[in-house]
Amino acid sequence: MDKWILIDGNSIVFRAFYAMPPLTNSAGLNTNAVYGFTTMLLRLLEEEKPTHMLVAFDAGKVTFRHEGYEEYKGGRAKTPPELSEQFPVLKDLLRSFGIAQFELPGYEADDIIGTLTRMADEQKVETLIVSGDKDMLQLASDYVTIALTRKGVSEVERYNPQEIKDKYGLTPLQIIDLKGLMGDASDNIPGIPGVGEKTALKMLHEYGTVEEVLAHAGELKGKMKEKVAAHQEDARMSKKLATIFREVPLDNAEGVEAYNGYDKAQLADAFRKLEFRSLMERLDLPELGADSAVA
Repeated sequence: MDKWILIDGNSIVFRAFYAMPPLTNSAGLNTNAVYGFTTMLLRLLEEEKPTHMLVAFDAGKVTFRHEGYEEYKGGRAKTPPELSEQFPVLKDLLRSFGIAQFELPGYEADDIIGTLTRMADEQKVETLIVSGDKDMLQLASDYVTIALTRKGVSEVERYNPQEIKDKYGLTPLQIIDLKGLMGDASDNIPGIPGVGEKTALKMLHEYGTVEEVLAHAGELKGKMKEKVAAHQEDARMSKKLATIFREVPLDNAEGVEAYNGYDKAQLADAFRKLEFRSLMERLDLPELGADSAVA
């Protein structure tokens, strides 16, 4: 039976970078984010045994969301050069692993993963999303589970629709409404000022959606009534910005590429250059060039 794993590349790389201590090879190349990502990747391969894998990346800072809201993700600190230089290194390493990767200008990794999980739902394929972004919870379904990273990338917390219901009292799609009401400072999504998670959840438990909250704004009390009435357009826009687009034009309309394992010699060569000696020992990779073998 097929099992897909979809990794939110940018999210995991950022989390690994800030979770791991500084690490460089003898050539002075920063490698801590790549190392943290790789340890997580190896654990996924060992524990999940996927038949198909893909790592999705953001193709750039400008997406279709900026057309309606130029300030989207504005205010984010510039990516440190110590992290920026690791993206091409990671992408080369993924090729050594034989793992597919994909990015598309104008879209975010979330949108690529959202499109692929729509295909997974249609084909009834068991799928695991790995990300540090709670937005991904909106994609949970009978076939799609979300693994949110905790403590950097060393632990994950899994969510299916029932677990989202147990924790938040919401359906996966209502996660979008939650973001619409409370906003998201990390993405510069405004929401309604003064509405945090607790208040947003209370509203959604009573009214169900952003639209119904706005329709019943007159029933709210005191200053909250005024805030909701004054920021209706912000709430609608925030919900739209938080909605993962699930119709990205992908080259492979069938879904995710098959994962057939890695070539030991090729991966050993990549690890030697990065000086990941402990990982070479863990996988029993040859110290010097050897005949190719699939793991």
